[in-house]
Amino acid sequence: MVQERFKRGPEIAEDNGGLEDNVVQIYRCSKVVKGGRRFSFAALVVIGDRGGNVGLGYGKANEVPDAVTKGISDAKKSMVSVNLDGGTIPHQVIGHSGASRVVLVPASEGTGIIAGKKLRPLLELAGIHNVLTKAYGSTSPKNLLKAGLDALLQLRTAQQIGALRGVDLK
Repeated sequence: MVQERFKRGPEIAEDNGGLEDNVVQIYRCSKVVKGGRRFSFAALVVIGDRGGNVGLGYGKANEVPDAVTKGISDAKKSMVSVNLDGGTIPHQVIGHSGASRVVLVPASEGTGIIAGKKLRPLLELAGIHNVLTKAYGSTSPKNLLKAGLDALLQLRTAQQIGALRGVDLK
């Protein structure tokens, strides 16, 4: 009898239209009741198409697969578009969330993604190939990913900045 294990990693789902998801963290909570402890689970999920679109979701349920499904659904609702410059980011940016602060620095071709274990899936699924990161403050996965997403939302291309300032770039 072959037992299938719950796969934790990037999974390509055919019905998601080319979106990949990655379960970053599974949380187990317990509630003490008359008969003992009741466990519930929460899943922190990142979803993206590796082409500039990424989302972050959080789902809670009494079973792990249900929590992951809810997290994926939440991540699809919060999909955002990220401005990229080839395989890296256009400029250095700092993102904040709670007590976490994330600094993203553009890197030259061939550097790769220099990031921690929890922030790496967000950057990979956003389509970034070369970037340097540094996390300050709390390294809680939820706040770290929210700070990383905040940093990605602050990115602007040179053309966008020129249009905002009314300057013609040649």
